[in-house]
Amino acid sequence: MTTAEERTASTPSTPSTVPYAPEPTPRLDWAALAPDVFKAMIRLDAAAGRGLDPVLRELVKIRASQLNHCAFCLDMHTKDALAAGESVERIVQLSAWEESRHFYTEKELAALELTEAVTVLTDGFVPDEVYERAAAHFEEAELAQLIAAITVINAWNRFGVTCRRTPGHYQPGQYL
Repeated sequence: MTTAEERTASTPSTPSTVPYAPEPTPRLDWAALAPDVFKAMIRLDAAAGRGLDPVLRELVKIRASQLNHCAFCLDMHTKDALAAGESVERIVQLSAWEESRHFYTEKELAALELTEAVTVLTDGFVPDEVYERAAAHFEEAELAQLIAAITVINAWNRFGVTCRRTPGHYQPGQYL
């Protein structure tokens, strides 16, 4: 992919091409400066995802990243979701999943609801009803993995947002 300065766009109201805003500079390359932590996070992420449907896992990662405003993770996980066979339509509707419930299975809806409850802890504890809905759709071991996956993407989001990782350059499967 090219840099933001090299990309151009045109609209019907502006027939000439207009350069995009400059690409921001990351604050800190934490992965290079704390390689043991980065490698441990990669292993933790892989362990947390075991036993979960790859598409469901990516939906959860996208939704948490939307809530946390992590552009780098949104770039990564939308690309990984598409590579795993997810549709553009379902990815687009994900930010409004409560109004677009008919795009998702009951199991996916329970996972998305749990993702929001775990991600936005400022709203209080994870409500019993949310947990019970998820527990009704997932075996205990799978639910434990789901909770782990939600927790890990939230940690990744905090690294990405704090260090201002730049979206747009990720290739699907790059960190496998």
